[in-house]
Amino acid sequence: MTFAGLILRNLGTRRLRTALTAVAVAISVMAVVTLDVVTHSLQASAANVLLMGKADFIVAQKSVADVLTSVVTEDQVARVERTPGVRSAVGVLVGAINLNATNPFFLEIGVAPTDLRTFGVTIVAGHAYGAHAAHEIMLGWQAAQSLHLRVGDTMHEHTLEGFKVVGIYSLNQVFGNAAAMLPLTTLQARTRKPGTVTLTAVRVDPRANVDRVMARIEHDNASLAAVRLASQFGRVDRNLAFLSAAETGAQIIALVIGVIIVMNTMLLSFVERIREFGVLRAIGWSRRRLVSLVMGETLCLSVAGAAVGVAFSYALTGALEHLTTLRGILSAQYDVGTVGLGLYTAVGIALLAALYPCIRAASLRPGAALRRE
Repeated sequence: MTFAGLILRNLGTRRLRTALTAVAVAISVMAVVTLDVVTHSLQASAANVLLMGKADFIVAQKSVADVLTSVVTEDQVARVERTPGVRSAVGVLVGAINLNATNPFFLEIGVAPTDLRTFGVTIVAGHAYGAHAAHEIMLGWQAAQSLHLRVGDTMHEHTLEGFKVVGIYSLNQVFGNAAAMLPLTTLQARTRKPGTVTLTAVRVDPRANVDRVMARIEHDNASLAAVRLASQFGRVDRNLAFLSAAETGAQIIALVIGVIIVMNTMLLSFVERIREFGVLRAIGWSRRRLVSLVMGETLCLSVAGAAVGVAFSYALTGALEHLTTLRGILSAQYDVGTVGLGLYTAVGIALLAALYPCIRAASLRPGAALRRE
């Protein structure tokens, strides 16, 4: 019998224990992978809200709990626009409403009609709203398809009831295309935020250094932060920083629990098999070969658990996507990196969990082991 065959035979003779241990690993892997996928999906959603429109970077209020609560005054927008190297600065008011059961997180975007082209809006049907049109609205093409509305139709959802669709537009990403756009003054009145916006979309001159322009804006506006990379979004949305910290902490806890469960199982198996290990040592097995046997069994258990754990995670995130509170926000993406994370987690559990049993096995004396009842 080959060495690999011996490992599989040993695991097969204790099927219930093997299955339960693999399930324990699977649960740990599921927790780690699900937390990673959900966290990155929510961060991507927040990033998409920030990066709507055609901009080199955005400017928002520094360190707010939620970027949608950011407050940038129109005076600050004008000051940003006067910064050397800035080509344009568009003030954008963003709000979220519960439009209906299908769209519990529906974005309203307020932009002045004169800034639509600069912001990156392309009108694909109809025309733009008027500067002070109280009941005119434009829908992103995805929102129009989802709501089955065309130019000239009137909206009947209670939060936007009576608004006439005057145009269908396209932006550069999915959140913008699944939203609605209103005149800035209209949305400011609806949300009781006169004279303020949520963020400023900034474009710089072709010859300007983007990082220097960002630094200058922050120097001149102490309450504002300029961000352009996903890793910087925590500066304007503390929830993203808290989310990352919570993910790390929960993953460590899941890993520790998995290690403890698998270690206890392997230790119990070691105690039950002391005489077996003693026989193997007596017939000439080296310490290294015995350690390899224990480690090999643990790795096989963990890899099997990783496969089951990733499958569990896929099913769990699929269920989470259909929760009312997460619909439209959570869009879980699984790729090779996700599977790799599950495998790394399982291997980490195996190495840590098998460490102590391997030390015990290496220090085992054949004579003492054979005398053990």
